[in-house]
Amino acid sequence: MKQIIFPLVLIVTILTLIASTSIPRVTVWMIGDSSMAAKPADQAPATGWAEGLRPLLKPNVVLKNRAVAGASTLSYINEGRWKSVLDSIKPGDHLVIQFGHNDKDPDPKLHTDPFGSFQANIRKMIEAARKKGANIVVCTPIVRRHFDAKGQLLDTHGDYVKGAWEVALATYTPCIDMEALTRELVTKLGPEGSKKLFAFNETKQDSTHVSPYGAAEFSRMFKENVERWLVPMKVFK
Repeated sequence: MKQIIFPLVLIVTILTLIASTSIPRVTVWMIGDSSMAAKPADQAPATGWAEGLRPLLKPNVVLKNRAVAGASTLSYINEGRWKSVLDSIKPGDHLVIQFGHNDKDPDPKLHTDPFGSFQANIRKMIEAARKKGANIVVCTPIVRRHFDAKGQLLDTHGDYVKGAWEVALATYTPCIDMEALTRELVTKLGPEGSKKLFAFNETKQDSTHVSPYGAAEFSRMFKENVERWLVPMKVFK
């Protein structure tokens, strides 16, 4: 009996390995700033909204979150981070681009014009990744939880939202309006209720970086809108 069982176990193991290796592995590359980036443990409960995508992906899909705190389109390119991602992209991969938080910073190492260098930098990324066979999605930046004295949610991104939309349209690239989606949710929850979406605790009052709950909610909205608008990104469960 043992002689029969052993070959059967071996056959099942081999078939399982063949099945697992026959499914092509796909990588989703996320590039952007701290609102998307993963955070070290000592910054908890802050995280990046892209981290909320991990449990939503199919088993053969790998998420590589290459967003960086403090990054603008300019610094991401000039510091060599974009080249590192581009060199690793393979045909069939997906690239999600979200900048805008730091491009308005007056620091010359970060600053871009929303209808000039900001769009030129995103276009450069789109065109280069497309040549490598990647599927690209542009996102507008997620909203900051900044309310005025009357409880109205402020606009902290200005023309960078429109700039992202315009370059996406000009390059025939899908665009998910994360600013509008997150603005709607944060506005609905209000100044107090929306705190749970962001990195608030006894010692921290962070209205820019999301909590794990916020990451899950924002990622869910991203997924739903990718599917709603038939974006060619077949990576979700």
